[in-house]
Amino acid sequence: MPRNCRPVHLGEPVSTPEPAPVAGCDVCAALAEQRAAARAIGDKSTVIDRNIEIRRHPHAEVART
Repeated sequence: MPRNCRPVHLGEPVSTPEPAPVAGCDVCAALAEQRAAARAIGDKSTVIDRNIEIRRHPHAEVART
């Protein structure tokens, strides 16, 4: 029986702006350094992982006046 399916080609994921590390946060700074090192060697998976970690890293709420 012939197959009626075709191969699927996945493109690059939709790009979203990269999260900026929070000023004064050592964890965010370290994650940003790891992200830069991964980008330099072409490790896109680690770049994405570090972006997720930076986005999810908890920070105290800034008081609004």
